Amino acid sequence: MKRWHATLVAAAVCLLAGSLLVGTASRAQIGMDFFKKPAIADIFKPTVGGGAVYETERDQKKSTLEMTVVGQEAVNGKDAYWLEFGHADQSGAMTYGKMLVTRDDFQFHRMIFQRPGQPPMEMPMNPNASQQSHMTDEMEKWHKVGTETITVPAGTFTCDHWAKDDGKGDVWASSKVTPMSLVKEVSPNNSMVLVKVISDAKDHITGTPMKFDPELMKRQRPQQP
Repeated sequence: MKRWHATLVAAAVCLLAGSLLVGTASRAQIGMDFFKKPAIADIFKPTVGGGAVYETERDQKKSTLEMTVVGQEAVNGKDAYWLEFGHADQSGAMTYGKMLVTRDDFQFHRMIFQRPGQPPMEMPMNPNASQQSHMTDEMEKWHKVGTETITVPAGTFTCDHWAKDDGKGDVWASSKVTPMSLVKEVSPNNSMVLVKVISDAKDHITGTPMKFDPELMKRQRPQQP
Protein backbone atom coordinates (compact mmCIF):
# COMPACT_ATOMS: atom_id res chain seq x y z
CA MET A 1 0.00 0.00 0.00
CA LYS A 2 1.18 3.54 -0.70
CA ARG A 3 2.33 5.60 2.24
CA TRP A 4 -0.66 7.97 2.48
CA HIS A 5 -3.15 5.14 2.31
CA ALA A 6 -1.17 2.92 4.68
CA THR A 7 -1.08 5.79 7.17
CA LEU A 8 -4.86 6.17 7.08
CA VAL A 9 -5.48 2.46 7.46
CA ALA A 10 -2.94 2.06 10.26
CA ALA A 11 -4.45 5.01 12.12
CA ALA A 12 -7.96 3.65 11.70
CA VAL A 13 -7.01 0.20 12.88
CA CYS A 14 -5.07 1.68 15.79
CA LEU A 15 -8.16 3.50 16.96
CA LEU A 16 -10.45 0.56 16.47
CA ALA A 17 -8.54 -1.50 18.98
CA GLY A 18 -6.47 0.98 20.95
CA SER A 19 -2.79 0.39 20.20
CA LEU A 20 -3.06 -3.38 20.00
CA LEU A 21 -3.01 -3.68 16.22
CA VAL A 22 -0.32 -1.14 15.34
CA GLY A 23 2.26 -3.82 14.74
CA THR A 24 0.00 -5.80 12.39
CA ALA A 25 -1.79 -3.00 10.53
CA SER A 26 0.43 -3.13 7.44
CA ARG A 27 -0.12 -6.88 7.14
CA ALA A 28 -3.83 -6.83 7.95
CA GLN A 29 -4.90 -5.24 4.62
CA ILE A 30 -8.55 -4.17 4.73
CA GLY A 31 -10.31 -7.49 5.19
CA MET A 32 -10.74 -7.64 8.93
CA ASP A 33 -13.23 -10.30 9.97
CA PHE A 34 -12.65 -11.37 13.56
CA PHE A 35 -13.48 -14.98 14.44
CA LYS A 36 -14.92 -13.86 17.75
CA LYS A 37 -15.39 -10.65 19.64
CA PRO A 38 -12.61 -10.15 22.22
CA ALA A 39 -13.48 -8.36 25.44
CA ILE A 40 -11.77 -5.11 24.49
CA ALA A 41 -14.08 -4.87 21.46
CA ASP A 42 -16.82 -3.91 23.95
CA ILE A 43 -15.42 -0.37 23.88
CA PHE A 44 -17.09 -0.01 20.46
CA LYS A 45 -20.13 2.17 21.24
CA PRO A 46 -21.27 3.92 18.03
CA THR A 47 -23.69 6.84 17.96
CA VAL A 48 -24.63 8.31 14.57
CA GLY A 49 -23.46 11.93 14.40
CA GLY A 50 -21.01 11.50 17.26
CA GLY A 51 -17.26 11.33 17.18
CA ALA A 52 -13.95 12.50 18.52
CA VAL A 53 -10.77 14.36 17.56
CA TYR A 54 -7.41 13.09 18.79
CA GLU A 55 -3.86 14.34 18.93
CA THR A 56 -1.67 11.42 17.98
CA GLU A 57 2.08 11.04 18.35
CA ARG A 58 4.05 8.31 16.64
CA ASP A 59 7.85 8.21 16.75
CA GLN A 60 7.83 11.80 18.09
CA LYS A 61 5.73 13.10 15.17
CA LYS A 62 2.36 14.65 16.04
CA SER A 63 -0.78 14.74 13.92
CA THR A 64 -4.54 15.10 14.25
CA LEU A 65 -7.01 12.29 13.65
CA GLU A 66 -10.81 12.51 13.48
CA MET A 67 -13.09 9.53 14.05
CA THR A 68 -16.86 9.85 13.63
CA VAL A 69 -20.00 7.80 12.99
CA VAL A 70 -21.66 9.05 9.80
CA GLY A 71 -24.33 6.47 9.05
CA GLN A 72 -26.15 3.28 9.97
CA GLU A 73 -27.54 0.40 7.91
CA ALA A 74 -28.35 -3.28 8.22
CA VAL A 75 -26.00 -6.08 7.19
CA ASN A 76 -27.56 -9.54 7.21
CA GLY A 77 -30.14 -8.31 9.69
CA LYS A 78 -27.56 -6.80 12.04
CA ASP A 79 -27.04 -3.12 12.90
CA ALA A 80 -23.94 -1.79 11.16
CA TYR A 81 -22.31 1.63 11.41
CA TRP A 82 -20.11 3.65 9.09
CA LEU A 83 -17.00 4.78 10.98
CA GLU A 84 -15.27 7.65 9.20
CA PHE A 85 -11.63 8.59 9.76
CA GLY A 86 -9.93 11.80 8.67
CA HIS A 87 -6.16 12.19 8.53
CA ALA A 88 -4.07 15.06 7.15
CA ASP A 89 -1.23 14.39 4.72
CA GLN A 90 2.04 16.35 4.66
CA SER A 91 0.39 19.25 2.77
CA GLY A 92 -2.41 19.47 5.34
CA ALA A 93 -5.04 18.08 2.96
CA MET A 94 -7.46 15.63 4.56
CA THR A 95 -7.89 12.08 3.32
CA TYR A 96 -11.04 10.36 4.55
CA GLY A 97 -11.86 6.69 4.86
CA LYS A 98 -14.85 4.92 6.29
CA MET A 99 -15.48 1.35 7.43
CA LEU A 100 -18.82 -0.43 7.81
CA VAL A 101 -18.77 -2.36 11.10
CA THR A 102 -21.52 -4.46 12.69
CA ARG A 103 -21.91 -3.59 16.35
CA ASP A 104 -22.76 -6.91 17.97
CA ASP A 105 -19.95 -9.00 16.50
CA PHE A 106 -17.39 -6.30 15.60
CA GLN A 107 -17.18 -7.52 11.99
CA PHE A 108 -15.83 -5.32 9.18
CA HIS A 109 -17.77 -5.45 5.90
CA ARG A 110 -16.76 -2.56 3.62
CA MET A 111 -14.15 0.20 3.36
CA ILE A 112 -14.20 3.31 1.17
CA PHE A 113 -11.62 6.09 1.02
CA GLN A 114 -11.35 9.44 -0.76
CA ARG A 115 -8.55 11.91 -1.32
CA PRO A 116 -9.22 15.64 -1.89
CA GLY A 117 -10.48 16.29 -5.41
CA GLN A 118 -10.62 12.58 -6.28
CA PRO A 119 -13.57 10.18 -6.58
CA PRO A 120 -14.07 7.73 -3.71
CA MET A 121 -12.67 4.20 -4.06
CA GLU A 122 -13.94 1.04 -2.40
CA MET A 123 -11.26 -1.36 -1.21
CA PRO A 124 -11.74 -5.09 -1.82
CA MET A 125 -12.43 -7.21 1.23
CA ASN A 126 -9.75 -9.88 1.27
CA PRO A 127 -9.58 -11.55 4.67
CA ASN A 128 -6.66 -13.84 5.36
CA ALA A 129 -7.21 -16.51 8.01
CA SER A 130 -3.68 -16.26 9.38
CA GLN A 131 -3.86 -12.47 9.66
CA GLN A 132 -7.29 -12.63 11.29
CA SER A 133 -6.12 -15.18 13.83
CA HIS A 134 -3.06 -13.12 14.72
CA MET A 135 -5.14 -9.95 15.13
CA THR A 136 -7.65 -11.74 17.34
CA ASP A 137 -4.82 -13.15 19.45
CA GLU A 138 -3.40 -9.64 19.88
CA MET A 139 -6.78 -8.26 20.97
CA GLU A 140 -7.15 -11.00 23.56
CA LYS A 141 -3.92 -9.84 25.24
CA TRP A 142 -5.79 -6.84 26.67
CA HIS A 143 -7.58 -6.96 30.04
CA LYS A 144 -9.41 -4.46 32.18
CA VAL A 145 -7.36 -3.55 35.27
CA GLY A 146 -9.54 -0.98 37.01
CA THR A 147 -11.40 2.32 36.87
CA GLU A 148 -9.63 5.69 36.90
CA THR A 149 -10.51 9.35 36.43
CA ILE A 150 -8.20 11.11 33.98
CA THR A 151 -8.02 14.62 32.52
CA VAL A 152 -7.23 15.26 28.86
CA PRO A 153 -7.66 18.39 26.67
CA ALA A 154 -11.31 17.42 26.01
CA GLY A 155 -12.11 17.31 29.75
CA THR A 156 -12.20 14.93 32.70
CA PHE A 157 -13.54 11.40 32.25
CA THR A 158 -14.11 8.36 34.43
CA CYS A 159 -12.53 5.55 32.45
CA ASP A 160 -12.04 1.82 32.33
CA HIS A 161 -8.31 1.21 32.28
CA TRP A 162 -7.20 -1.56 29.90
CA ALA A 163 -3.62 -2.86 29.97
CA LYS A 164 -1.74 -5.18 27.66
CA ASP A 165 -0.42 -8.35 29.27
CA ASP A 166 3.20 -7.63 28.25
CA GLY A 167 3.10 -4.21 29.95
CA LYS A 168 3.64 -2.36 26.67
CA GLY A 169 0.30 -0.65 26.27
CA ASP A 170 -2.50 1.11 28.16
CA VAL A 171 -5.92 2.31 27.02
CA TRP A 172 -8.39 4.47 28.98
CA ALA A 173 -11.96 4.21 27.70
CA SER A 174 -15.16 6.06 28.63
CA SER A 175 -18.74 5.34 27.56
CA LYS A 176 -19.13 9.12 27.17
CA VAL A 177 -16.99 9.00 24.03
CA THR A 178 -18.11 7.54 20.69
CA PRO A 179 -17.45 5.48 18.66
CA MET A 180 -14.54 3.66 20.35
CA SER A 181 -14.77 5.09 23.89
CA LEU A 182 -11.09 6.03 23.59
CA VAL A 183 -9.89 8.85 25.85
CA LYS A 184 -6.18 8.09 26.00
CA GLU A 185 -3.82 5.43 24.65
CA VAL A 186 -0.14 5.00 25.40
CA SER A 187 2.40 2.50 24.09
CA PRO A 188 6.22 2.61 23.78
CA ASN A 189 6.32 4.58 20.49
CA ASN A 190 2.77 5.91 20.22
CA SER A 191 0.21 7.95 22.08
CA MET A 192 -3.30 9.22 21.41
CA VAL A 193 -5.19 11.80 23.48
CA LEU A 194 -8.77 13.04 23.11
CA VAL A 195 -8.88 16.79 22.37
CA LYS A 196 -12.51 17.28 21.27
CA VAL A 197 -15.86 15.50 21.33
CA ILE A 198 -18.02 15.86 18.19
CA SER A 199 -21.84 15.80 18.26
CA ASP A 200 -22.77 16.89 14.71
CA ALA A 201 -20.60 14.74 12.45
CA LYS A 202 -21.26 14.71 8.70
CA ASP A 203 -20.04 12.33 5.99
CA HIS A 204 -17.07 13.81 4.11
CA ILE A 205 -17.01 11.12 1.42
CA THR A 206 -19.15 12.13 -1.55
CA GLY A 207 -19.99 10.57 -4.90
CA THR A 208 -20.40 6.98 -6.04
CA PRO A 209 -17.42 4.82 -5.04
CA MET A 210 -15.29 3.41 -7.84
CA LYS A 211 -13.86 -0.08 -7.80
CA PHE A 212 -10.37 -0.08 -6.33
CA ASP A 213 -7.79 0.58 -9.05
CA PRO A 214 -4.14 0.29 -7.90
CA GLU A 215 -2.87 2.01 -11.07
CA LEU A 216 -5.17 4.98 -10.57
CA MET A 217 -4.13 5.17 -6.93
CA LYS A 218 -0.48 5.19 -8.05
CA ARG A 219 -1.15 8.11 -10.39
CA GLN A 220 -3.00 10.02 -7.66
CA ARG A 221 -0.26 9.52 -5.11
CA PRO A 222 1.13 12.84 -3.81
CA GLN A 223 4.74 13.49 -4.71
CA GLN A 224 7.14 13.22 -1.79
CA PRO A 225 9.03 16.46 -1.04
